[in-house]
Amino acid sequence: MSRRDTAAVLALAVSERDHIQGPAGAPVTLVEYGDYECPHCGRAYPIIKKVRERMGRRLRFVYRNFPLRESHPHAQHAAEAAEAAGAQGKFWEMHDRLFERQFALDDEYLVEYAGDLGLDIARFREELAAGVYEPRVREDFRSGVLSGVNGTPTFFVNGVRHDDAWDFEPLAAALERAAVTRQPPPGTAPDPA
Repeated sequence: MSRRDTAAVLALAVSERDHIQGPAGAPVTLVEYGDYECPHCGRAYPIIKKVRERMGRRLRFVYRNFPLRESHPHAQHAAEAAEAAGAQGKFWEMHDRLFERQFALDDEYLVEYAGDLGLDIARFREELAAGVYEPRVREDFRSGVLSGVNGTPTFFVNGVRHDDAWDFEPLAAALERAAVTRQPPPGTAPDPA
């Protein structure tokens, strides 16, 4: 039995519902389950940016919400704020702002960030207050639980949980290996060479 056979795999395949950076045909897909208030996710944020720069068009990056609400009281609303920004075409800008300003995630700061990004503030406030994106965040969270996520950040490389270190060198090496082997996600046929 190979390590791949015993590793946790994504329960919810990457699709148009996801927030994705990079080409659909990239040989490597990196999925992160993260929490905007988690200090470990904050440390991973610049590592992911650096990995994306190195991999270029060979990498497709997906971010999914996994707010640990009991430990991080602002994580849920931060995730909903990112989704509200996404509804106005600014998910990645809000994603970056939240990680760069992890120390300030109260609702008034979320509204300030929305204004800085040029969002419709009235719509943003209304959607955040009404919990419009709470079901979307919950769906991400549930897919993480079903995929074996129990902390943040958790990464999946081509559908298989990355259980090694996520510092730059080990993560970049794992992604490079995946790019060379072009190992498909479980349950799919390999790409023709």
